[in-house]
Amino acid sequence: MSHSATLRVFFESEPRTSFRFVKDLQLWYLREPASDQDSARHENVIVLSEEPPSPLKAIQSKAPNAQVVFDPGTDHAAAASVASGSEVAIVFVWQHTTEGHDVASLSLPDKQDDLISRVSAANPHTIVVLETGGPVTMPWLDHVSGVLEAWYPGIRGGEAIANILFGYVDPSGRLPVSFPKSETDLPRGRVPGMSVSAAEDYRRSDETAPFDIDYSEGLKVGYKWYESEGKQPLFAFGFGQSYTTFSYSGLHLTSDDGLTVSFNVTNTDTRAGAEIAQVYVTLPVRAGEPFKRLAAWQKVQLSPGETKGVTLKVDSHYLAVFDDSKNAWKLVPGDYKVHVGGSSDATPLISTVSLAATP
Repeated sequence: MSHSATLRVFFESEPRTSFRFVKDLQLWYLREPASDQDSARHENVIVLSEEPPSPLKAIQSKAPNAQVVFDPGTDHAAAASVASGSEVAIVFVWQHTTEGHDVASLSLPDKQDDLISRVSAANPHTIVVLETGGPVTMPWLDHVSGVLEAWYPGIRGGEAIANILFGYVDPSGRLPVSFPKSETDLPRGRVPGMSVSAAEDYRRSDETAPFDIDYSEGLKVGYKWYESEGKQPLFAFGFGQSYTTFSYSGLHLTSDDGLTVSFNVTNTDTRAGAEIAQVYVTLPVRAGEPFKRLAAWQKVQLSPGETKGVTLKVDSHYLAVFDDSKNAWKLVPGDYKVHVGGSSDATPLISTVSLAATP
């Protein structure tokens, strides 16, 4: 990205990149160090010498010669108008959740999907930064240039986001959860008893009527559900892109002392980066699991053109099934199919090894 470009930065609301206040915890931003007397008056105090930069300030610091303009995004037509005169538009959107406050749907709240659609229609060079606690649907995905999932990035999140957007840091995070194309691809598109109105009532009162859920999917949770049902997610478990590319080769399996998986990972592009190499295993048919399991992984740092060998020993517990009659975990004898790659749905290396039953 050219540092002399005209950038327009939009926020549907102020990005969630600062600490939330919690009971018995005070957070101070101070230009001068706190005195011992100040600290003695308060317990559980975190003191920072400077206020951490917001994403807007962090972006401005990365592009000092560019015109960086803030728009609150509350007027979608006005935001689109500003975007149309810019080289790049960066749209920050959010979905607030907590352990006790779930969402009633995977759509972004407060008409933020419409904001993204309007801005991206006005400027095809639109980047979306998601600050969410879980997956969201993306009806606008085909009309934007990029999406950065920042989760709830914390007090230094602004700087981290800017470093990735401007290429100072290679993004090496991988998704810990699958993102569905739509809610109809989930085991249940709507949770019984958790309507939009019920969710809002709960947010206001912290109370909602109890309800039962039948977890009919059984073991088919997360990426296992999509594989078992033949559904392609929008973004698979383990997925993540880098500013470079990687290839896999040389898969070799040994089973002399448990399962050991060896393979090579190569950086096939011109800048350094990190790949999260992932090993999945499909159990023998008699185990009754029509999906593969994540069994091992390793982060691999690679210079341009570099190849590294990776060897991972798979913990037998990750291959075991529970025997009710013996009240113990056991290995099912038979052929185990091993898959290696960069995500749960992209495993170019596949081989089979025979393992004996647990003694």
